[in-house]
Amino acid sequence: MTNAGASDARDRDESGRARSARPRDGLGRPLPYGAQGVPRQPEGVLRAPRETVAQAQALLAAGRPFHAHEVFEDAWKSGPEDERALWRGLAQLAVGLTHAARGNAVGGARLLRRGAGAVEGWESDRGEDRPYGLDLAGLCRWARELAGRVERTPAAVDARAEAPRLGP
Repeated sequence: MTNAGASDARDRDESGRARSARPRDGLGRPLPYGAQGVPRQPEGVLRAPRETVAQAQALLAAGRPFHAHEVFEDAWKSGPEDERALWRGLAQLAVGLTHAARGNAVGGARLLRRGAGAVEGWESDRGEDRPYGLDLAGLCRWARELAGRVERTPAAVDARAEAPRLGP
């Protein structure tokens, strides 16, 4: 038996897709309804690649890797097919930092390594280390070093202090 009244009360957009209007903190964790959260990143925004990098860098520097992941995810889902692995790998790096900052050492390390592998694979396929000003080799080193550190000392990290520089 279903409760039709409960489904009618769910937060939906104009097309009927579920959305989460619940406020979130800087690491993307849901807060109680009515609490003051941080502004959400709008979904499905088309940005030029360098704009994506600049916006994600600003979010990382502000200690908001979950939100940087959403910016990279927009590029991954809307960008050219041959760049999707790059943007997906960068999104995984941001989510890995998010998990590490939330104290999830296992998930954080796993996603940091997965993202580093995707970025490294994209770089080696093209022989291009700095597309859109991104320091791919440096990001891979950062991710693997942080993954090892959170595994050795499984405590939440400071997302702002641990944020990578995406470019030089």
